[in-house]
Amino acid sequence: MLSALHIKDVGPADRMDLEFGERLNVLTGDNGLGKSFVLEVAWWALTGTWVERPVLPQRGKEESAEIVPAVAWRGKNPTKPHKLHGLPQFNRVVQQWELPFQYHSRGYQPHNNIYTPVWLLDTFPTLYVRTNGAFALWDPARNHQIGTVDLSGPTTAVVAVPPFVFNEAAVWDGLEHKGKPLCNGLIEDWVTWQLEAQNETDHPFHLLTRILTRLSHPDEPMKPGKPVRPYLDDVRRFPAIELPYETIPITHASAGMKRIIALTYVLTWMWSEHVRACSMLGWKPAERVVVLFEEPETHLHPKWQRHIVPALLDVLGSLSSEMHPQVLLTTHAPLVLASLEPIFDEERDKLIHFGLERNQVSVEEIPWTKQGDTVNWLVSESFGLKQARSAAAEIAIEAAEAFMRGDLGALPEGLRTSEDIHQELLRVLPGHDPFWPRWIVHNEKRTEAP
Repeated sequence: MLSALHIKDVGPADRMDLEFGERLNVLTGDNGLGKSFVLEVAWWALTGTWVERPVLPQRGKEESAEIVPAVAWRGKNPTKPHKLHGLPQFNRVVQQWELPFQYHSRGYQPHNNIYTPVWLLDTFPTLYVRTNGAFALWDPARNHQIGTVDLSGPTTAVVAVPPFVFNEAAVWDGLEHKGKPLCNGLIEDWVTWQLEAQNETDHPFHLLTRILTRLSHPDEPMKPGKPVRPYLDDVRRFPAIELPYETIPITHASAGMKRIIALTYVLTWMWSEHVRACSMLGWKPAERVVVLFEEPETHLHPKWQRHIVPALLDVLGSLSSEMHPQVLLTTHAPLVLASLEPIFDEERDKLIHFGLERNQVSVEEIPWTKQGDTVNWLVSESFGLKQARSAAAEIAIEAAEAFMRGDLGALPEGLRTSEDIHQELLRVLPGHDPFWPRWIVHNEKRTEAP
């Protein structure tokens, strides 16, 4: 698991010091303050690769820039993270972060003077779920030669091939690397698995079915249907989804359902391929998986938003009897936080807020407090709204409150009289808004005053 990240002179803040919980970490805050940036750095800390371009030091601070992760490896006490021998350094010539390394001590013989660094040898499957429909996957069992140290040249260098990166099309149609198929894709695998699973009890299709059932909302469950060929110009059979009201090819599913379907497939493929690769290598399957998740609420109806994260934790924990998943997610949805109230464990989970103070980005863990409904979450420290209403309604109510307490200097232009404020309140508030009784009682008292 990723225990901590200490970042200096990189990204939107001069310094970020983050301590992560061993199970769930929720990152909240305004746009542009570094939540997705932290996920990118976390990915690099766990895999030694970047999904796209590496993050760069702040201009003029290349020499002082630092990214220092603390990672607890498989089979080690999470409270005692592995300490690196040396710090990652930013190489200005190649514009890359260079990794420290140690020789491993597990008895492997070097091949052509190539060694595997400890940093990457004992890692675990790591999945990065992005808002643009893309996925990135790192699995040391499938890529056990990824991240090698080349000692044959005049300088020591860490050589790493790219991770498995699926854009939206690759999720559906497959992924290749150097002409070899890495993944057949959702359409082919799903149909093949479904046909194979008829005679097998332990098959990826059964795992896919369980995950799809759990990630679907109970009011609108998705179940695998009989494969169909819906297109004249495409001879493939496509998976179908049985919904309570119809059966459709997966290509006709809604955007939100497609995101759930894609997540279901990638999780199934990741774990089933990991177990298969470990069997071929003689390794024990990982006891941890790490999922980095950008805005799980994307494309989802509110009732799905309050279902997805508890369901994901349940799915990850059920991958094996010894599984201890870790999730880092960003969110802008109060319903996501509200959904965590029954399951948030302050000993294993953390709520981390990104704020802006005096034009400086600040990052801090904030105490977990149940807020109840989403209105309270919207005005909590996690989201920071003054009013859970429209911006115009917020301005009008603040003007009315200033007027009622006699702070006339705080009244904005156009809202400096009782009548102007009243007309604006009529325009922006519904008749049942709970603010109306306060305003009406105040005006009645002013009218009755001698």
